[in-house]
Amino acid sequence: MNRLRWALADGATLTRRDLDHWARQPAQVVVGLLFPVMIVLMFGYLLGGGMTVPGGGAGGSAYREFLIPGTLALTMVFGLEGTFQAIKSDVARGVTDRFRSMPMASSAVVVGRSVADLLNAVVSLAVLVLCGLAIGWRWHSGLAAALAAFGLLLLLRFAMLWIGIWLGLVVRGEGALVAVQILVWPLGFLSNTFAAPSSMPGWLGTIAEWNPLSSTVAAARELFGNPGWGGDSWITQHAILMAVVWPVLLIAIFFPLSVHRYRHLDR
Repeated sequence: MNRLRWALADGATLTRRDLDHWARQPAQVVVGLLFPVMIVLMFGYLLGGGMTVPGGGAGGSAYREFLIPGTLALTMVFGLEGTFQAIKSDVARGVTDRFRSMPMASSAVVVGRSVADLLNAVVSLAVLVLCGLAIGWRWHSGLAAALAAFGLLLLLRFAMLWIGIWLGLVVRGEGALVAVQILVWPLGFLSNTFAAPSSMPGWLGTIAEWNPLSSTVAAARELFGNPGWGGDSWITQHAILMAVVWPVLLIAIFFPLSVHRYRHLDR
């Protein structure tokens, strides 16, 4: 129990450290919060007028109802870049090595970062939900279903956190952030966020359907009661189940990898 209390106290200290950094750099935080809002406004108003959504009708308002759940999930995936950059910066400046030399729990650095970034994700969701409400988006299946959808979104973000932490500890070099962006952006757009996989070439649509992001997006639309393009494939018919399975699987892989890499960072 003493070791557990020690680990929790150290993790809380590192969480406060990361939150203090954001408090001292509000411009960076504001830009990060406004970026998904810009995506919603661009896609919702520039392209939405020409889109017809099955079950939702034609026109911009129907497409915006379809768009908001996808953008909420996309924001959770894009948060991986911020996690990666923060971890990589600490490693490059020797901050992580100094932490490892201190009498503190070995898990505190990665746990502190994960908690701080998850709190940031909650704020991002709140801002984007307010934006959606302002442009006419609503959930239609009750508060309990909406809270379940938000829980699945945060679960996806938690999985992306550990991928970002692991990459930040492993990937080196000046072009590392660009390399991660090349990985993340196709993952975000090769999904059902903006268009139906059925509108893509067969092989590409299959990849989009099996994208973990697509399962979370489809599950969120179902729980919010928003319109969406369905499908006959197994992965589409079991979206809520897979919105749990995919993140849990990713966490089971990348959490131990991150802890192991942190403990052996000097090798």
